[in-house]
Amino acid sequence: MNWLLVVGGAMAGAPLRYLTDRAVQARHDSVLPWGTFTVNVVGCLVLGVLTAAAPDHLRLLLGTGFCGALTTYSTFSYETLNLAATGARGYAAANVLGSVAAGLGAAWAGVALGGALWG
Repeated sequence: MNWLLVVGGAMAGAPLRYLTDRAVQARHDSVLPWGTFTVNVVGCLVLGVLTAAAPDHLRLLLGTGFCGALTTYSTFSYETLNLAATGARGYAAANVLGSVAAGLGAAWAGVALGGALWG
């Protein structure tokens, strides 16, 4: 029955990813993919919190299901390649460096927060 937790989390994460991406991107007049950046950093934070010591059922529901559907490495890769292909190589590099740094920072902060919550 664990798969039901994963499916339930994914059913919430996938539409939230789409809606968040569109809402954030609509507010920025920039070539940078801020919507994808936002969902990926939020997913790193949530997964960090859960990694600290959340119960297994929450890791399945929110970690594997929700965060798995919310975050998107494939879209990040596609958007970065598209920036580079259209001549915005500086923006492509900034997207990679900023996403990795912010994602790691969010995961680290999430683990610290999760330790305080579950510890």
